[in-house]
Amino acid sequence: MIDQTALLESRALRSSVLERTDVLDRVKTLALLPDGLHVTTAMVAAYFGVSVEAIRQIKARHREELSENGMVTLQGRDLREFKRDILSRYSGSYPQPRSGLTVYSRRAVLNIAMLLRDSEVARRVRTYLLDMEHLARTGPVAEPAGHTEAAGPEILSLAALDARIDQRIHHVLGRTVVPMFNALIETSGEHRRELTALHGDVRRAEHRLRQHSARLRRLEGRR
Repeated sequence: MIDQTALLESRALRSSVLERTDVLDRVKTLALLPDGLHVTTAMVAAYFGVSVEAIRQIKARHREELSENGMVTLQGRDLREFKRDILSRYSGSYPQPRSGLTVYSRRAVLNIAMLLRDSEVARRVRTYLLDMEHLARTGPVAEPAGHTEAAGPEILSLAALDARIDQRIHHVLGRTVVPMFNALIETSGEHRRELTALHGDVRRAEHRLRQHSARLRRLEGRR
């Protein structure tokens, strides 16, 4: 069994288990913003039961790693659009960022769970994560002698089957659904800008048609 310390210290090991974001909700329900994809720094802090400053320190020390796993700082136009489209529908305490807002994907939150030392929730996430990985890799044959009789072969078989099913589901999601959502997220800003430009063209065309119509009416009146 891998020790939790290895997760805290090895980036490569953390990367190998980042697909198992389901572990977050198995330990504690993670509240999301209305887009169903992101959380703010304050929401991450609330999930782990730590201060916002503790999350900011993790972000400062591991910015590159977290950015690779879905942490984004929104600024300028992106921030204005996010506030309009997402935060305006948020029923909780409405954040009012002025210059920038950092949001995290579920993958980035799991990444933080493997970096945050002083959090009981983060420790439970790591424990659950390592237990599930251990079952998925070894199955009941790796259990010590006598443990099968004590726990019951049916329980161990079901646990191993559940772990293998979870692993298969995440494999499929990782190859299909997740890349599709990532592509949609990446292209949504570009599509929005194209629609905005198109809307502007339509408005200008309408204005020109009104001008032509007015000129025709004036000409007809002269006749």
